[in-house]
Amino acid sequence: MGFTRPRFDIADIVRLHRKALEARYSLNRQQRRVLTAIGQCRTAALGGHKETCENGDFERNAYNSCRDRHCPKCQALAQERWLEKECRKLLGVGHFHLVFTLPSELRFLAKLYPKLVYDAFFKAVTRTLLGLGRKQLKATLGLTLILHTWNRELGFHPHLHVLATAGGLALDGSGFVHRKKYLFPREMMRTVFKGKMMNALGKLQKSGAFPKVPDGLYGAVMAKVSKLDWMTYAKKPFRHSSHAVAYLSRYTHRVGIANSRLQSVTDDQVTFTTKNGQTATLHPVEFLRRLVQHVLPEGFHKIRHAGLYSSTFRGGLLDQARAFVGACKKPKNKDRAHYERLEKEYQTCPICGGALRRKPLPSATRAPPEDAPC
Repeated sequence: MGFTRPRFDIADIVRLHRKALEARYSLNRQQRRVLTAIGQCRTAALGGHKETCENGDFERNAYNSCRDRHCPKCQALAQERWLEKECRKLLGVGHFHLVFTLPSELRFLAKLYPKLVYDAFFKAVTRTLLGLGRKQLKATLGLTLILHTWNRELGFHPHLHVLATAGGLALDGSGFVHRKKYLFPREMMRTVFKGKMMNALGKLQKSGAFPKVPDGLYGAVMAKVSKLDWMTYAKKPFRHSSHAVAYLSRYTHRVGIANSRLQSVTDDQVTFTTKNGQTATLHPVEFLRRLVQHVLPEGFHKIRHAGLYSSTFRGGLLDQARAFVGACKKPKNKDRAHYERLEKEYQTCPICGGALRRKPLPSATRAPPEDAPC
């Protein structure tokens, strides 16, 4: 059975409503680039090739992908490659799934200075977990961190997913210190993270990194968040590292919304699924406004490694830990078989099964029409 395409495509919404979005809101260069990439993905604008069955039973044009990391149509293959690469790195121990959330009161700062705030976010979480590992376990943990900035309604909700080894390599290298039921008390992680994040932002403010934020406003916001309980989530450890990385792969290359979540698209409404079978309905311009607020700064790394998993040279800490606990076993991935089947179908004629011959198509000299139908 062949692949069934979603009924609606975000690219159509971009092509039809981008002008209205830019007339109402100011977009930065990176946001404009992403919209262009999504609108041109798999269209004649990016070129491609014509495929013809060797028996003359079938012919089609196949256009190139934009490969932008924000595009909902270009992440499946990237996710699969990341999964294979990550499995070669992971240790053969259980892993905890942790989530650290930036308080809502600080989201305006993240919108104004995303790179500075997100870098501080990564560092605060990393230093929290590695520091607790050294103090509580006398060991070095392995961490993989992934930034997400959205919730199911496409609202702005920055948070970090963390895959942490259930224990770590002893600081003296004598063995692996295991942790089974919990990594650290949640209150402890929350308190340490809160202190490190506020300290990092305070240093940035004193250095003049936030010129658009008056000292009075900054002080009032920080006074408020200092009294809050910052959200930290911890899930029971995965028994096998292969399960952990397969689970986390759902988060690595996910974008704010996939085409499959679109339920209805008209000239003045976009309806998409949210949680527990619920839906949300937005005007197309508001839909695009929410979409572009999740565009990351150019060159920003949203997946990072720390501790044991940042050790890349032979004989380093990761190799030392692997000598005690072994390596991750490659998980059985149902999606991989699905992609392999699709690839085979794509290379053969869907009518007679014959080979498809390919001839390059020239790149278009202009972008797709703005008034493409939804």
